[in-house]
Amino acid sequence: MLGLAFPAAEAAARTPVSFKTDQWAGTIVISHKERALYLVQRGGKALRYRVALGKAGKDWFGTAYVRGKYVKPAWSPPADVLRDKPFLPKVIPGGSPKNPMGPRAILLDRDEIAIHGTNRPSSIGTYASYGCIRMMNADVIDLFDRVEKGTKVVVVP
Repeated sequence: MLGLAFPAAEAAARTPVSFKTDQWAGTIVISHKERALYLVQRGGKALRYRVALGKAGKDWFGTAYVRGKYVKPAWSPPADVLRDKPFLPKVIPGGSPKNPMGPRAILLDRDEIAIHGTNRPSSIGTYASYGCIRMMNADVIDLFDRVEKGTKVVVVP
């Protein structure tokens, strides 16, 4: 099923799975090829969430850490988004249906990169963002409640 978008109902399902990794429990591992985010659990398990990732040229790999957590975040389009979409407002208030961040944002220590909800659930399972990791709104709320500032995030091919 790689390369296909997944239905919203499947995307919203947090799935406990077996997961082999050398990362500690509590680490977030994002598989680029699977378009999946794994929250590593003890005992060789993880919670699996479907995600949307950065489109070609906007993707990234490596390690980051959670820098902050925000409820109903406002969104200011980054410069590269404004170059492509100059009609966007400078700020979209949190809670607005036009806000692409959704109900929660988990900010990473990379410039303008976050794990966040979406106002475009059909994008889950695709490469659609400018580098952020998009989740179904119910899933990002669930993940938000499970992680802390300082959580390690690893993006692998």
